[in-house]
Amino acid sequence: MQQGFSWRVLVFVAPALLIYGCFSAFPLLDTLRLGLFSADETGVRSFSGLGNYFTILTDPQWSASFWNAMLNNIKFFGVHMLVQNPIGLVLAALLSLKDVRFAAAYRTVFFLPTLLSVVIVGFVWQLILSPLWGVSERLLTLVGLGDWFAPWLGLESSALITVSLMSVWQFVGVPMMLIYAALIAIPDDIIEAALVEGASPWRIFWQIRLPLILPTLGLVTILTFVANFNAFDLIYTVKGALAGPNYSTDLLGTLFYRTFFGYQSQVASPTMGAAVATLMFLVILVGVAAYFLVVQRRLQRFAL
Repeated sequence: MQQGFSWRVLVFVAPALLIYGCFSAFPLLDTLRLGLFSADETGVRSFSGLGNYFTILTDPQWSASFWNAMLNNIKFFGVHMLVQNPIGLVLAALLSLKDVRFAAAYRTVFFLPTLLSVVIVGFVWQLILSPLWGVSERLLTLVGLGDWFAPWLGLESSALITVSLMSVWQFVGVPMMLIYAALIAIPDDIIEAALVEGASPWRIFWQIRLPLILPTLGLVTILTFVANFNAFDLIYTVKGALAGPNYSTDLLGTLFYRTFFGYQSQVASPTMGAAVATLMFLVILVGVAAYFLVVQRRLQRFAL
């Protein structure tokens, strides 16, 4: 017998809805609204429609900064996709083997940096890589690679890659644990049947285990995308709001910070900052929508 809707459910749902509405939905809607206004020198706001967006995308003074931050964000995401997630996959595959000793300890060690504060991670890596008092030059010299050392955080060509690798070191435990959980969920009967048929461990991984965890790999990809295009704290900790040198590490998050709150000679503009935040939201929304509408449907059959 089908029961009707119980209003008692609202007693349990209402607190979560209230918190979500106050701290997520309402700020988002207000940001979208604020991006449609412009302010004059006195601070008086007037409705300008899509004027702020045309300014950011087409005006040379704004578009250069926006597209530079967008390109850096794509590079930041690319490093995580090409380095972090493959390393996470390899670690998860190795730790999921039954004959690995101290697997639990290894999982803890690899996941532990994820629990550290980004401020601590950024500060420690700055000390390690410092040309003045860091230990990286001495360590490279001990293994005969001293000539390879350079002030990587101070060079435009390497600063973004260096900060990206810092982030990879800290968060590689997240994809590792997600993929590990998917690997150990594969029924043992499938693996044992493949072994009986004479399949090698390498073939079992590529032709059985990997296809079965493709939905999880897709989830890891979209989570990486959302996290990277929301990135701000590590860049701000290591390179400051100016994201130097010469904005080579500038991401959409740091561009939004300087625009909304102002920094040094840049005057704060909440309306333009809201427009930058809205563009960030649209980029993430398009990426997530493309994943759910295109990628997830193709991967869904592997989960059956």
